[in-house]
Amino acid sequence: MLSVKLDLQGSRWLAVACLLLAANLSFAQTSTKAAQATPPPPVAPKQPLVQKEGNVTVEVGVIDNAEYRIDVPDNWNHNLVVFYHGYSETPYHFRPGAGMNGQAKPMLDRGYAIIQSAYSETGWALAVAYPETEKLRKYFVKTHGQPKETYVAGGSMGGALTMVTIERNPKVYNGALDLCGAVGPTLVHLNRRFAWRAAFDYYFPGLMPPLNPVPANFIETDALRMKALAALNAKPAAADAMRDLTSLHTNAEVARMMVYFTYVIGDMQDKAGGNPFDNRNTIYTNSSSDTRTDYALNDGVRRYAADPRARRYLIDNYTPSGKVLKPMLALHTIYDPLIPANTLTLYNSIIEIAGYSQNFVQQYVHREGHCTMSSEEVGRAFDELLLWVHTGKVPQAGLQRESGR
Repeated sequence: MLSVKLDLQGSRWLAVACLLLAANLSFAQTSTKAAQATPPPPVAPKQPLVQKEGNVTVEVGVIDNAEYRIDVPDNWNHNLVVFYHGYSETPYHFRPGAGMNGQAKPMLDRGYAIIQSAYSETGWALAVAYPETEKLRKYFVKTHGQPKETYVAGGSMGGALTMVTIERNPKVYNGALDLCGAVGPTLVHLNRRFAWRAAFDYYFPGLMPPLNPVPANFIETDALRMKALAALNAKPAAADAMRDLTSLHTNAEVARMMVYFTYVIGDMQDKAGGNPFDNRNTIYTNSSSDTRTDYALNDGVRRYAADPRARRYLIDNYTPSGKVLKPMLALHTIYDPLIPANTLTLYNSIIEIAGYSQNFVQQYVHREGHCTMSSEEVGRAFDELLLWVHTGKVPQAGLQRESGR
């Protein structure tokens, strides 16, 4: 039963449905993009499949249970970009003829070969994605020769993998481009999501599935999003508190994120072999301008303890060292409901504490949404990274500016 009456008719129910549809469309545009992962999934070939697609030679295949895609343009400059895709709840498949991932296409258009692994696991796949992509890179070198230069890039979770790669394997790479990445310690940003979901349960008890553990068969559904949205709309003060806590702009975004976070929490509990999340030491603030609402939330929210071994998995996958030995340029939108821009400050601080701040530049664009920068903006960032590597000219931090401005 929804927490608003089910006998709503006409315009009131249509308004809720339209809000949900708008939220779904917005999230579909701003969540991890999988242009080459359209259903139904193709059967992965036992031998690599190589075919011409316009002015690009495309190879798809499988290495150690991880599908891959290699794009080599006719005007190949004998340089390589290792590209990481983002978080995906379903298996990622490369379909011949589907075209290039939108974020990687500006690099392909500049004559760079692009390699991508689908990863053998879904979800937060850092533990397998880095070694599987490194195997793919070595395969590319074996079959196409050693590139003159190699860069690493990725979006969303792929941005986190860009961070992992440039820290762990700097000798191979000339530079790194992080696009809307979940950079910084996994422990911090995923534990924050857990704490927010616990706060949601305080304001809306019993509406969402249990947090510890999240049911193994949990999936995101429109019905649950609609149920959460209706509950938020029915309790304005509680909805205000959740928007203030999360810095999300709308009830529709809160509903969408709480359902999505539930899936992510369950995914990590499964991978870690227990609950890696802990909110016992969390002090909730900014639930409103009245501090008494913070008192009530902190006194009433349910507290959870992490399993130590599961917590270690979260820490290991991944806590950055900040040891960035090669130029790394990061590009983010100002408002990102999935990876808030203000969370990026921590990684910059880690790099600075490690003594490598000269190798890191953070830029932003005037856009809202997750990974909504245009292909022109991505291409401009890549050009600035190349100029940095080749001439030593460091990109200007802050707002990304058009060339010559």
